[in-house]
Amino acid sequence: MVTLSVLGQLDIIAAAGGGAVHAVGTTVNPFVFRFSIFVLAVFVGYYVVWSVTPALHTPLLSVTNAISSVIVVGALLAVGVALASANSIWARALGFAALSLVSVNIFGGFLVTQRMLGMFHRKEKR
Repeated sequence: MVTLSVLGQLDIIAAAGGGAVHAVGTTVNPFVFRFSIFVLAVFVGYYVVWSVTPALHTPLLSVTNAISSVIVVGALLAVGVALASANSIWARALGFAALSLVSVNIFGGFLVTQRMLGMFHRKEKR
């Protein structure tokens, strides 16, 4: 019977093998290469988030906000691209979309964290 750890090791070996083929000089379409990394990141993120115990949700949310702040920096750089070509319009549009979504994520995360921490305050006795 194949265990989950063996499957994880096979994924690591496959990813390393793909990187090695790319490093040797075999022509790989950059879009396909980056898209495969994106798909792998989606799967890893899904399994990491759903395996977290409920006691760790608040710290995980704080880390998510920290990661989102890094995304804000990248989105601001994309929005600030000079309009020199048709590709720069796409960069600005996607940067603005990323900035909007990340802003909602950050502010929503702070609101949820504040509400969760409010559950631990003692009620005042009158």
